[in-house]
Amino acid sequence: MLPKDFPNWKLVYYYFTVWSKPDETSISLLDKILKKLVEVERYSQGRALQTSFVIIDSKSIKNTDTAKEKGFDAGKKISGIKLHLAVDILGLPQAMHITKADTTDRNGAIEMFIATSGNLTKVQNMLVDSGYSGENFANAVKQILGCTVEVVKKSDLHTFKVMPKRWIVERTFAWLEKNRRLWKNCELKLSTSKQMTVLALLALVLKRF
Repeated sequence: MLPKDFPNWKLVYYYFTVWSKPDETSISLLDKILKKLVEVERYSQGRALQTSFVIIDSKSIKNTDTAKEKGFDAGKKISGIKLHLAVDILGLPQAMHITKADTTDRNGAIEMFIATSGNLTKVQNMLVDSGYSGENFANAVKQILGCTVEVVKKSDLHTFKVMPKRWIVERTFAWLEKNRRLWKNCELKLSTSKQMTVLALLALVLKRF
């Protein structure tokens, strides 16, 4: 179903597999390109190449019958996978991780930090919602990244308001929703699901240039 001006699908798929293949540090070429473009965009906005502040959240995504890896998110009543995302104040991706949907937000975030700690060496503060509350999570983040965790709870707002700065990561999820390819997960491997999301993020960042 590629556009007619694309090469043969076999050639396109070949390059996708090559660019998605992780190196000895489990980082793919697509990951490296996204990281570089994010740094360029941050620099053009007058900011440091690496952020000192991130906002994290997760989103469960339903599987199709072709997907192999899956878990059940009892809270969202979704059987599929879960996207864990950390963004900066501009909504640009700083770290990303894919797990089965039955992985808790806290555990998935910790896995993300361990896998992508090289991108978050300058982070000093992290904003999260109540799903990430607890001393164990805060201590784990302190140990891995050396930063503090700030929890924003809906109950603290007393009335219906947009959660301060939390809307930034929600906006990034909304940007990803514009990619119909990501509405549901149909991949056999979690690694392929991640690289498809990386491609979507690449397209989002490139549109800023």
